[in-house]
Amino acid sequence: MADLFDTGAAEPDRAMPRPLADRLRPQSLAEVVGQEQVLGPDAPLGVMLASGALSSLIFWGPPGVGKTTVARLLAQETDLHFVQISAIFTGVPDLKKVFEAAKLRRQNGKGTLLFVDEIHRFNKAQQDGFLPHMEDGTILLVGATTENPSFELNAALLSRAQVLVLERLDAEQLERLIERAEQDLGTALPLTDQARRSLLEMADGDGRALLNLVEQIAAWSVDAPLDPDGLSARLMRRAAKYDKSGDEHYNLISALHKSVRGSDPDAALYWLARMLTGGEDPRYLARRITRMAVEDIGLADPQAQSICLHAWEVYERLGSPEGELALAQAVVYLALAPKSNGAYVGYKAAMRLAKKTGSEPPPKHILNAPTALMKDQGYGAGYAYDHDAEDGFSGQDYFPDGVERSELYQPVERGFERELKKRLDYFANLRAKRLET
Repeated sequence: MADLFDTGAAEPDRAMPRPLADRLRPQSLAEVVGQEQVLGPDAPLGVMLASGALSSLIFWGPPGVGKTTVARLLAQETDLHFVQISAIFTGVPDLKKVFEAAKLRRQNGKGTLLFVDEIHRFNKAQQDGFLPHMEDGTILLVGATTENPSFELNAALLSRAQVLVLERLDAEQLERLIERAEQDLGTALPLTDQARRSLLEMADGDGRALLNLVEQIAAWSVDAPLDPDGLSARLMRRAAKYDKSGDEHYNLISALHKSVRGSDPDAALYWLARMLTGGEDPRYLARRITRMAVEDIGLADPQAQSICLHAWEVYERLGSPEGELALAQAVVYLALAPKSNGAYVGYKAAMRLAKKTGSEPPPKHILNAPTALMKDQGYGAGYAYDHDAEDGFSGQDYFPDGVERSELYQPVERGFERELKKRLDYFANLRAKRLET
């Protein structure tokens, strides 16, 4: 009688069936769904394969879009030995073994395609360790990362590898995967057309996740096709991909900021909701929303900053989720407010001028002279007290001696800045008259 740990009597495939995603893994590059921008005849990989000159590569893209599969098929297409490692589980001793084995393999006439998943998790020294083996042809490196290579990978490594962007799968491409799965399963999914579309939305561009969901659905026993509500009741919606410290964080806050700047409250609310549902800290959003008021609305609507600060305070008092509504209201107000970056541009111009003119002192006529020595030095001499001048304006020059007057602040003809422009022009005209006299 076999003991408890004897597995010889069971067939591996029957004891642990291969997952659907593994069974449907493409056997050639022609079977890969999507990624035409890198695999097409005139795309980078298509050209490389046609010319027989494959270089080291970095695949940058979200999960479940085929990075590992494409790397494996590239090794197959070029007759290279495929080695896969993960930066999460691989240390320096493991890398040394991989490189030594690749050297022996090369001496025997076989090249090595080394696929490194999550390559951005290697530190600078580990990334540098790949360089000599890439340069002498010991390995052809294919790295995969979900993070922006510009920020996460060494410049030396990037200079020796071409970065290719793999994109999330669209609805049509995901539908093709479902059809392939149904052929493999020998049955159609028990879903209405609307539920099928909901399933595509749940996958969120991730082909592997979609096939895992399909496999779950295929195992259900149902009397009639499920509608979207029936599907949602049985299947949890996948959490949105969002890394609060990574690339997606900066992409989404940029999208929110530009939607506000572009006076589109609907898009602004959408990106705000995307960040909140992704788990972003509402206090970070409150700070950035206030920054938008300062930078893009400015003095065209001075009340905008107060609206944002008040929304921030309301959130602090109410917390989530109730306080998030105050942030949403602030976003809508900013999107519909008149826009001006006049003060922002003027401030940056002033900073440039200040750095350029160094340590130039203020003109002596606007300096106080509390001592006799300072009076003897000319401090305060010739100062005109504006309240005593005609129209309450002396028109004196307040820039340093030798620094040409600059028009740093240039208000726009929108919102409250239209009134500020009138005032600015009024004083400019008065100043010109004072200079004439």
